[in-house]
Amino acid sequence: MLAKEYLKYISEVIHTTIVATVDDEGHPVTAAIDMMDSDESGLYFLTARGKSLYDRLNKRGYIALTALKGETTMTSVAVSVRGRVRELGPERIPELFEKNPYMKEIYPSNESRKTLTVFHIYEGSGEWFDLSKKPIERANFAFGKTEIKEEGYFITDACIGCGSCIAVCPQNCILADKIPYEIEKEHCLYCGNCLSACPVSAVIRK
Repeated sequence: MLAKEYLKYISEVIHTTIVATVDDEGHPVTAAIDMMDSDESGLYFLTARGKSLYDRLNKRGYIALTALKGETTMTSVAVSVRGRVRELGPERIPELFEKNPYMKEIYPSNESRKTLTVFHIYEGSGEWFDLSKKPIERANFAFGKTEIKEEGYFITDACIGCGSCIAVCPQNCILADKIPYEIEKEHCLYCGNCLSACPVSAVIRK
């Protein structure tokens, strides 16, 4: 999927997310926030200016979130995003209220809505993790000016084809049709078993 499709999945399918910001003492603080809209440039949400979350967002300009959907662990899809956030002001509030009509029950009058402001997560990276698939499915994405960073476990040319990594891989995602072996990143748990088991240190982590 494209980045905008992952972002749309967050706002339209999961909707309620757990966000993390950092307070003045450097400690993480979490909150439940609804992502009310998305486009190719990022995610949009509301908060009130009187909340401590508002202060943390403006002081730090950075946010992380996880959105989770599924009745059980093994039917779950998780999408995580971390990136830069900025305040846009009240202009988009009518549009977001139309797309999220339940907000009219929380803030029923125009006067009560004057405390609200819109924030935009406009640049960042994310990860899709689907435990409902066999094998599991994962993917990285980025939006704004952020580029996708290559990460995870890799098998180098030092590989001798002994099969030690295959024996301990819980998702059977190591391809052994040639040496060096290759890890299917889209199915990897990032557990690190292959790195620990390799007798010649051919597995590295980025």
